This record gives sequence, C-alpha cells and structure tokens, in this order.
Amino acid sequence: MSVKPPDGPDFTEHPLSSRLAYDGGLLKLHRDEIRLPDGAVAWREYVKHPGAVMILAFLDPETILLERQYRYPRAAHFIELPAGKIEPTEPPLETAKRELVEECGYEAAEWWRIARLEPCIGYSDEIIELYGARGLTHVGHQLDVGEHLLTFPARLDEAAQWLREGLITDTKTAFGILWWLQFGDKA
Repeated sequence: MSVKPPDGPDFTEHPLSSRLAYDGGLLKLHRDEIRLPDGAVAWREYVKHPGAVMILAFLDPETILLERQYRYPRAAHFIELPAGKIEPTEPPLETAKRELVEECGYEAAEWWRIARLEPCIGYSDEIIELYGARGLTHVGHQLDVGEHLLTFPARLDEAAQWLREGLITDTKTAFGILWWLQFGDKA
C-alpha cells in the first residue's frame, strides 16, 4: 500500500483576465492577471503547448533506440529518446506510432503507455506522454523536411552510464530512462 502525499490548504489562483502575448507556429505565450489565495493580484506568463510523446523503443529487452540531434536554443547536439509534437486532433498513441516511423524508421507490434511527464509546470502546460514499443520492424525513416538526426541503438546500462557522465542531459530522456530502470515491467 502506498502512502499518499499530504493534503493542504487550497492555493488555487483565479484568472481575472487573459491575453495572448505571442502567437507562434508551435508555442503561444499568454499573460494573465490572477487573484492569489490571499486576495492580492499578480501576473502569470505561460506557454501553451500542443503536447508531445516520447518513446522507449526496445530492439530487445536491454537495448533501446536513441537519437542524436542538434538543438538550436542550446546550440549543441543532444542524445534523446525519440519524441515528437502531437498534431491537433491526433491521439497521443497515434503520434507515437507516427514519430517512431518518421524519426527512427520502425513500426512496433506492441505498444503500451508508461507514464506522463509535465516537464515545465512553472511556465508551460506541456504534457509528454511516454510510451513503450516492442516487436520492432524496420520500415525506413521518413524525416520531416528540415529534420536531421541520427538514430542508434544503445543498451540501457550504457544509457544510464551516459546519464552519470553528463553525456545525456535532456530532462525528458533522463526521466524516461530512469523511470524504466527503476520500475520497468513492474509498473
């Protein structure tokens, strides 16, 4: 039996007004005036995000697919689990299936939902759904226009070592690998 975290006072903040400060192709920045629990008024700025998926794709029980990709905001290459943005009206599992083919060139015979990650709760509503995939068949990748990445196999113990060494620093990837190593098929 698990122990539940404690309940506490209600710190809900209530919106008084909202405006769209920036409307981008991927992200939308909102600026809201809110009432704090103590009655004071404050501002909150946050990013609306369409949501994303991330995939632990297993070539065998100990080997997953990873990607090496350049990320412009950090001006560096990163090692990541396959992931992608959810398109409007697309169910998250369908996004995961699409992204696995597009980025990695694989279809999977078995899919299951592993966990939900909310990576930026202080400034974004982004949710990342983590899926597992097994029974992979190579069908050839179909990268999006302008997308450049290298997909490669890695043993889970190697990926854990790369986390320790600071070679993997992407938070969502670290979460996915560590979650699997801690809970795996036991969840």
